[in-house]
Amino acid sequence: MNSETDIQLSGPFSVTDAAGRKHDIKAIRIFDEGYGIIDVYVDFAAAIGKERLYEDKVLIGQILTRLRQIGYTGPDFGHGDLGLQDDKLIVLEAPEEFNPFAASKGWKNLAEEFAEDAGDDWADEAIGGQAASNSKLDALKNKFKA
Repeated sequence: MNSETDIQLSGPFSVTDAAGRKHDIKAIRIFDEGYGIIDVYVDFAAAIGKERLYEDKVLIGQILTRLRQIGYTGPDFGHGDLGLQDDKLIVLEAPEEFNPFAASKGWKNLAEEFAEDAGDDWADEAIGGQAASNSKLDALKNKFKA
């Protein structure tokens, strides 16, 4: 974990997979910034090998139960990009309903910040840029008349 860019949502706890095997989880975390869809990283204390725990509904259900214990109230997650899955890590993709919960923990939605900045630029052009736009259009018209 990179403590400068990660938000830890949960500390250590144990889960059991569908086959009845116990797994110790070190933490559930997210990155502090993102663009709308949040990947949720579940760090295991020991290697899980080639097991496809990101598909294990029993295990994922227990992770979701843990998240709900700390305040998440939305729908279930799916697994994240298969290329992100690792030997001691599973990555889950949170639905959009997760965003308010993540924001309450310090997550910043960069897409909203971008939309606000773009909206401000558009508003500036609409307020003060109309005359300049007309002048540019007139100049172009005159150029092509000549």
